[in-house]
Amino acid sequence: MSESTLLLDHGSGGMASNRLIGDLFFKHFGNPILNEMNDAALLDITGPITMSTDSYTVDPIFFPGGNIGTLAVHGTVNDVAMLGAKPRYLSCGFIIEEGLKMSTLEKIVIEMAQAAKEADVLIVTGDTKVVPRGCVDKIFINTTGVGELILPEATSGAHAKPGDAVLVSGTMGDHGLTVLSNREGLNFATDVQSDSAPLNHIIEALINEIGDIHVLRDPTRGGLATTLNEIAGQSKVSIKLIENQVPVRESVRNGCSFLGLDPFYLANEGKLICILPQEKAEAALTLMRTMKYGEEAVQVGTVLDPENSPGKAGQVVLETPLGGHRLLNMLEGEQLPRIC
Repeated sequence: MSESTLLLDHGSGGMASNRLIGDLFFKHFGNPILNEMNDAALLDITGPITMSTDSYTVDPIFFPGGNIGTLAVHGTVNDVAMLGAKPRYLSCGFIIEEGLKMSTLEKIVIEMAQAAKEADVLIVTGDTKVVPRGCVDKIFINTTGVGELILPEATSGAHAKPGDAVLVSGTMGDHGLTVLSNREGLNFATDVQSDSAPLNHIIEALINEIGDIHVLRDPTRGGLATTLNEIAGQSKVSIKLIENQVPVRESVRNGCSFLGLDPFYLANEGKLICILPQEKAEAALTLMRTMKYGEEAVQVGTVLDPENSPGKAGQVVLETPLGGHRLLNMLEGEQLPRIC
């Protein structure tokens, strides 16, 4: 007997749709709010709140370290948390190509449920559309997240101050190179793996145990260099990045050298940038290194007053191992298509 696949009827709103929702989505996503089966979710949440939405079209849909479903959960959870919030709820919308294997969809849903459980969030509402063959590439997923602010004032890219330390929670470029190498069938001497992961628990610990966090960001598309340029521009400061302090796995460095890529511009899906006063940097690093997904945290740079910096306001300056300086500009063009 051939393996079952998604039919247009599964998106019709009829019996097939109800079976799909009940036998797959409710089976794995089920919780008291979702199980009410209303047109909208009734949420118990107090303001102020943070909210983020993103659509995921990654190709391939499965890659070492994750898949499109876990990426959709992690990406939105992290975006909600980056303002200094505790993510609480997710919505989830699927656009699925007719003919997708049911076993493929179930694997994605099972791992999404596990990702949501690890992040301690509930998937409380959703939608499924099945479209004719060729209208989408296998499956696209949209997730929207809502969280409760746990800081008196939200962190912001505009809050970096001269003298602040720039920390990262681990190695750069893992996700971008993993997706590219798997899409193109490339094999490196050492396997690379996506860093896709929830960062909200690290963020909550930093807020509660360290405090005075000025900026939190996740360097996704455009990587570390582009994200720091955005922060420098928002805060009207210069940021000095120390090249030999930025952690990059040897396998990623070798892969980038082979492909002519710069790991500073590759996407990350499980790393954060934390900017805070220099006097709190060591305590923050010590804390992060005790937590899952923060074991390789390091300080990679410093926020400078443009009047006393090799760069101008809004610029990121890279200090090379030889002591020279060069501008690290924002990414121009698309270095890698469909990495999230």
